[in-house]
Amino acid sequence: MGFPRSSGILLHPTSLPGRYGIGDLGKSAYDFVDFLAGSGQSLWQVLPLGPTGYGDSPYQCFSAVAGNTLLISFDRLIEVGVLLPSDLQNVPEFSLDRVEFGRVIDFKNAILYKAFENFRQSHNHPLRPQFDEFCANEASWLDDYALYRALKGANENRDWSQWSEEHVRRDPAALATAREIHSDAIQAQKFYQFLFYEQWMSLKRHCADRNIKIIGDVPIYVAFDSADVWTNPHQFKLDEKRKPTVVAGVPPDYFSSTGQLWGNPMYDWERMKSDGFKWWIDRIRATMRFVDVIRLDHFRGFAACWEVPAGEQTAQNGHWVPSPGRELFDTLKSKLGELPIIAEDLGVITPDVEALRDDYGLPGMRILQFAFSSDTKNIDLPHNYIHNTVVYTGTHDNDTTVGWFNSKAGTGSTRSAEQIDRERNFSMKYLKSDGREIHWDFIRAAFASVADTALVPLQDLLGLGTDARMNLPASPGGNWSWRFREESLTNDIAERLKELTYLYGREPETRVGDQGAGARD
Repeated sequence: MGFPRSSGILLHPTSLPGRYGIGDLGKSAYDFVDFLAGSGQSLWQVLPLGPTGYGDSPYQCFSAVAGNTLLISFDRLIEVGVLLPSDLQNVPEFSLDRVEFGRVIDFKNAILYKAFENFRQSHNHPLRPQFDEFCANEASWLDDYALYRALKGANENRDWSQWSEEHVRRDPAALATAREIHSDAIQAQKFYQFLFYEQWMSLKRHCADRNIKIIGDVPIYVAFDSADVWTNPHQFKLDEKRKPTVVAGVPPDYFSSTGQLWGNPMYDWERMKSDGFKWWIDRIRATMRFVDVIRLDHFRGFAACWEVPAGEQTAQNGHWVPSPGRELFDTLKSKLGELPIIAEDLGVITPDVEALRDDYGLPGMRILQFAFSSDTKNIDLPHNYIHNTVVYTGTHDNDTTVGWFNSKAGTGSTRSAEQIDRERNFSMKYLKSDGREIHWDFIRAAFASVADTALVPLQDLLGLGTDARMNLPASPGGNWSWRFREESLTNDIAERLKELTYLYGREPETRVGDQGAGARD
């Protein structure tokens, strides 16, 4: 389906400011939405919203459906009466610029459990009917997820393949006993998911009121240590001990000379086809409740997947295995209707991937940081775009634009010093830039292009360097932790962004009854 000419900002909620060590769904999130509206934007792109596991990556979640409870706003819990101000008297002093995940997880989980205890002891709490309704409506995934988290906690947070044999194989009698033994922990997990759901849907309504659409990110793969794989092992390529036989990755690329070894289990596509792709239908249906548009991460995997034998140390020794993307998309369309999907078509893109994208009318992606690595025929150069395209100055996997412009060989990419100089000079010539405000030059080029959609990471809007990078692919750690400060979003930046938005025809539709910030003067 086509998208209107528009623009927006890429920012994961964990990067929002606030005093609890990590961005949340409280006031700072609403303020950010108001900033988007006031600067003429109509899109907010987030990363996957699931509960993060290994490495704190939103692309390695404990569930493809559950929400990240670290995003729950404690201030809003005070408003609804499940926390008291006294419960938050001893908040640790957290970094304002980085998420200290270890400290934050311990702190937030303790406060969330306090909120659950307060709620449980108040039998007539006003939220109880809503909570009961939520549990009933979401039972198809919530019951298994809550049990998975309870068992994981009881097993010192080891992955599910290291639990007792009866729990690994989901023996019905053993699971029934576990539900009785761990009933409190199960109820707590359900309560946390309820709180996340209520807060996110409230924020989503605020976005709709301000004419802001949310672009959500759906990773093609799920983590091995997840409720999804534990509950549906037959949908994945696992051995008799329920360990992966092959894992996901990509071959050597721009980011890594040995490829990227992601380690996710691979789908058993034949089994998925045999039940009409039910798992995918349920997943996409659930995601569309939380977002307005889906960005399908690693779209090329729906044409063919790079499978790496389990146990390999790099992704080099993998091979391509065809995927039934057409059958999947036909099924999704027949069951869910026309879906607003962006295809993340980066990496090794072959004619079959392009055909799959184009035959379903999906917009692909263009990255300005990739535009200057070859010649004038480079598809990432703005003069080569088509309308049905989403242009980014950079993504969460890229360095910031300022960081890219000032980069040196051996610091986060496979480029040589000569390549870096050549790209830098080409970019300055192409953009008629002196490099002093390269981030604004990139934003202007993206907004001026014919691409229907233009998206800018907040780091680029703020002109930040490599220290603000969100993720360095194939690196062992230290990712996903960047946060911005509240005072960073100045009126000058909002007005400058708004001017470019209207100058290049990306202004949002006029809001009914709203002549305030974001409406045409």
